[in-house]
Amino acid sequence: MIEVLLLALALSMDAFAVSLTLGIRHPDHINKMAVIAGLYFGVFQGAMPLIGYFGGVVMLDWLGDFTHWIAFLLLTLIGLKMIFEAAKTNSEDKAELSSYSHHAMLLLAIATSIDALAAGFSLSLMDVNGLLACLIIGFVTFLFSYIGVKMGKKTSRFIGNKAEFLGGIVLVLLAIKVVIT
Repeated sequence: MIEVLLLALALSMDAFAVSLTLGIRHPDHINKMAVIAGLYFGVFQGAMPLIGYFGGVVMLDWLGDFTHWIAFLLLTLIGLKMIFEAAKTNSEDKAELSSYSHHAMLLLAIATSIDALAAGFSLSLMDVNGLLACLIIGFVTFLFSYIGVKMGKKTSRFIGNKAEFLGGIVLVLLAIKVVIT
């Protein structure tokens, strides 16, 4: 279960970074924005790995002994992508197109949860309940997004990219653990 919590923390870092910026951009409606961001990001971060998990369960019989290498590759690529994106952009750029519209929130939720789809495949390789793991990922992302909006007013410029960078490092470390065990 520790691996699931670490995965949840890592996957929630994109949403957290965007939420920090949303907190700056919408200071007048901070409570409402915190709930909306938490719901959008939490639902999508929980649903995407579930889709990946079920796809992974179907493919497990197909791939046999190579599954741990595939999980290693996917987690490493996702982690490195997060690290690279944290180095080249800042969190303000990610939320630049965002507004208070539900359409914009939907686009941000999809954009921040694409990586979770691939990470969901690795859940099928772990000895965990996939549905429970995805609920935990969604709940952790909800919390981080909610807190991120609240913290955004004061800390976005300082924390934004560092959170995504840390999430990328955690995913790479999880990839190494998959291969070792």
